[in-house]
Amino acid sequence: MSSKQTMRSVSFSAILVLIGLLAIPAAQAGLPPAVDGQPMPTLAPMIDRVTPAVVNINTKTRVQVRDPFFDDPIFRRFFNVPNQPRERVQQSLGSGVIVDAAKGYVLTNNHVTQGADDIAVTLHDNRTVKARVIGSDPDTDLTVLQIPADNLQAVPLALSRDLRVGDFVVAIGDPFGLGQTVTSGIVSALDRKGISRGYQNFIQTDAAINPGNSGGALVNLRGELVGINSMIFSPSGASVGIGFAIPSDLAANVMRQLVEYGEVRRGTLGVDTQDITPELAAMLSVAVGKGTVITRVRKDAPAAKAGIQPGDVITAINDSTISSGQDLHNVEGLTPIGTPLAISLLRDGKPLTLRMTLAASSVVSLRGDDLDVRLAGVQLTDLDESQRRPGLTGSVVKNVDRASRAYASGLRGGDVIVGINQRDIEDTGDLGELLQGKPRQLMLTIVRGQSVFYLLLQ
Repeated sequence: MSSKQTMRSVSFSAILVLIGLLAIPAAQAGLPPAVDGQPMPTLAPMIDRVTPAVVNINTKTRVQVRDPFFDDPIFRRFFNVPNQPRERVQQSLGSGVIVDAAKGYVLTNNHVTQGADDIAVTLHDNRTVKARVIGSDPDTDLTVLQIPADNLQAVPLALSRDLRVGDFVVAIGDPFGLGQTVTSGIVSALDRKGISRGYQNFIQTDAAINPGNSGGALVNLRGELVGINSMIFSPSGASVGIGFAIPSDLAANVMRQLVEYGEVRRGTLGVDTQDITPELAAMLSVAVGKGTVITRVRKDAPAAKAGIQPGDVITAINDSTISSGQDLHNVEGLTPIGTPLAISLLRDGKPLTLRMTLAASSVVSLRGDDLDVRLAGVQLTDLDESQRRPGLTGSVVKNVDRASRAYASGLRGGDVIVGINQRDIEDTGDLGELLQGKPRQLMLTIVRGQSVFYLLLQ
């Protein structure tokens, strides 16, 4: 049996059982072309149309190697070791989906390409081309690439808002670098939240998604893109039937903004919130899990102008129920700027509706070239709503030129600078003020993921 026939058989086993057909034992040669004169169902024609639009992505990232001996100038001088950074190359594999054949646009996950120095895309016909990043949005884990190739085939986008739990879906990608692989399943749940940081309304599916599938296509039975495969829940690292995809509606909106602006522009209410614990619920006379309580309203923010106050419990915005701070965060990040909002809240236990318009977030951005020569090639910006968490203040490194001194010293995009020369900073403006004194030494305190460390810029 060919590998292609095997994949067809496996991907159809769930469908065959559900429609009451007898499963063919694995030891037999394959499915017959017909049963009782009726043709056997197959997704092969749809798969043939879609697979040319799914690509393999191979990235290479140069990473500095730190060693206490080689970092010691006396050791380097004694053994005549060149005074330059030592590097190693990290490689990773992922998948992507061609969504615009004429312009060569490819959608994939941000975590597939983040920090990569080299991105190679291998097409279905085995051509390999270099890709350039049009834009990335870590908050939704999406990146738009562009590839210089002719005769491309794109997959059409469906409206993911029309999906229902129980709809059949097919996942296509390149798990474990084995080559293009097709798996099938159903939509297990919609609008999943609390899976990761950022903006979340994932599609959950039991179609097998494994390492290397990230960025691949989740399509319906018409061969239309309904999601971008993103992650799995698994205690072992392999698929256990709980996979998550970014809905095509969200992906299309993010792609449009990345292509047009190079970034995603989001709005904000201008509030800080806290989830309602049993103790808070008793004090506020609300049910646990019903709403999120306002702890701070920023001055001159849309929420302040609308009359929202600390202690208010937001329970709904327009047609979206708010059960947690994450729900509110999603509404802020996924609603277009300028949208009228009806805020349903409880104040002193009494229902109240306030109206406002979602405004653009007032984020300060600075160029490192204007601050200090050691930060040349670095773009800095304030923490956005998705990055804020208790105790974390500072300035986010939005981008670092790979040819810069800062990149050679180890600074990377996504790093959060929380201190300079052991002095804490509140935001990007604070960072700029501290650098006006032109300090001789520039030691940054960096938060990267769950790690905190010092970074000395030479």
